[in-house]
Amino acid sequence: MGAINNFIGDLRVLYAAATRKPVPGDTRGSFAHLLEANAERLPNAIAVIHEDESVTWRELNQRANRIAAVLAADGVGRGDCVSLLMQNRVEFLVNLMAILKLGAVAGLINTNLTKASLVHCINLTESRKCIFGEELTEPLNEVRAELSLADGTDYLCVRDAATAGEPPPNWAKVLDSTASTADSGNPASSRESKLGDRALYIFTSGTTGLPKAAVVSHKRIIPNAAMGANLLLRINSSDRMYNCLPLYHGTSLIIGVASAFTAGATTVLRRRLSVSAFWEDIRKHQCTSFVYIGEFIRYLLARPAGTDDQRNPVRTIIGNGLRPDIWIPFKQRFNIERVGEFYAASEGNGGFANVFNKDCTVGLSVSPCKLVAYDVSSDEIIRDDAGFCREVPDGDPGLLLIGITSTSQFEGYTNADATAKKVLNNVLEKGDSYFNSGDLMKVVDVGFAYRQKHYQFVDRVGDTFRWKSENVSTNEVAELINTFNDIIFTNIYGVEIPGTDGRAGMAAIVLGEQVPALDVIEIAKHVTMHLPSYARPIFIRLLGELPTTSTHKMQKNELRDQAFHLDQVEDPLYVLRPGDTAYSKLDSDFYQRIMAREISF
Repeated sequence: MGAINNFIGDLRVLYAAATRKPVPGDTRGSFAHLLEANAERLPNAIAVIHEDESVTWRELNQRANRIAAVLAADGVGRGDCVSLLMQNRVEFLVNLMAILKLGAVAGLINTNLTKASLVHCINLTESRKCIFGEELTEPLNEVRAELSLADGTDYLCVRDAATAGEPPPNWAKVLDSTASTADSGNPASSRESKLGDRALYIFTSGTTGLPKAAVVSHKRIIPNAAMGANLLLRINSSDRMYNCLPLYHGTSLIIGVASAFTAGATTVLRRRLSVSAFWEDIRKHQCTSFVYIGEFIRYLLARPAGTDDQRNPVRTIIGNGLRPDIWIPFKQRFNIERVGEFYAASEGNGGFANVFNKDCTVGLSVSPCKLVAYDVSSDEIIRDDAGFCREVPDGDPGLLLIGITSTSQFEGYTNADATAKKVLNNVLEKGDSYFNSGDLMKVVDVGFAYRQKHYQFVDRVGDTFRWKSENVSTNEVAELINTFNDIIFTNIYGVEIPGTDGRAGMAAIVLGEQVPALDVIEIAKHVTMHLPSYARPIFIRLLGELPTTSTHKMQKNELRDQAFHLDQVEDPLYVLRPGDTAYSKLDSDFYQRIMAREISF
């Protein structure tokens, strides 16, 4: 009887998804409206928990309104960008909602960024203000001279209990959402917000250069949050969602927080992932769901098995990047009922959702898409004599292209040239347009599944690889490493390490003619100073000269294939061992430990 009820329920979900009409961009609505609705509907229910702080929906809304009033008095209005640089805590959501209530745009800055990358992201969006957590004062202070912001007025500091007792910087104003002097009522500007308005700038590394700012409107947030809450998680206001992913990520914020807001569920925040404390937190707060990325699922599975693994309150999870090799072992070990795996890109115009809870799949496409033949070795699309792409048969990997239509619009980046580079025209017929995802996918057989095609992620293509849940631009990393005086050229690529998700950074470098040897201490200092942790090369290959193709393109495929394997590489190889502050020679003993999955990078 349960199987029949599930079947009927799934049919209703499919019908609802298939018949849902697209919402015009001029319809009033915003991410902040979800908060305001819950403040009316569930005023005394808990909205957010972080450490020892619990905030109701009414309190969260009132605190956001106070910040909105302060920002409005400082001249922030519709369409202005306010950079938000803060670790996971209640105040991140308070200030985000305040920005959105004014019709402004929140520039979500990666908290790992420093120096040139941090300057670039704040300046690129022409930020009027920068709201920052006290915990990130130092990296911001280092680059103030390079920002188009004024001391004393444009920097707004939010105090942090973790650094309590230290005076705030004299170049910033303190922003306090608990101060009772500001108006706590919903601002009139919030009622004027439209779904088509810009809400967020989420920074994504492309195949070249520094991060690009992907435009995210409320029209993309609201349906995706509804999909997460109603189709993937199937949660309601009695549920609690654990969220330890950084809130500047689309997965954490849109699929995690916004889905919880849609259902009126409680969000339990943790500042950062702690594998050892994960299940303890889950049980302490009685969380029934959590948002994930595949890599930390692997971390959880790698922990020694416990007798109480299955005794946890989690019923349903949502996220992306859960690889097939650990999917079923994780479900079985921790007694997980639903895995709401999805596929999407911050800047993309479509995606996939595993609404029917099928194993090892990202599910159905929510937008028109095609998988076309792609030559990975030459890094290019295969076209026929007429110049059109060729679709691959089911089961074969192909480059994912998502159709650009009236219902799957591509909002692009703040930079028009960057936007144009992601659009392919005349793909299968004259006049059509597709968004180039840069990812390889394939159709997989999951049984009957209502005669709908289900898809599986295969890999990324081109010059971007993913490590530690971040997209890494090879050109950006290479350019920063090239500023090290001893190095004349660098080739960056991602390599696979057994037992990990994504690809770790590896640098093939050429030293200057007068440089006798690689300074393993100074190069480690250089990459640590200039690159966030996820972008620092774990391996270095010292080349006599940089290999190129016959057309003078940098040769990357052979280097990537040989990776750090001692039996394939004759050049000197170096590794940045976990916890070390200098690179060291990669010897056979440490190599064998890597291959045996004994080393955790």
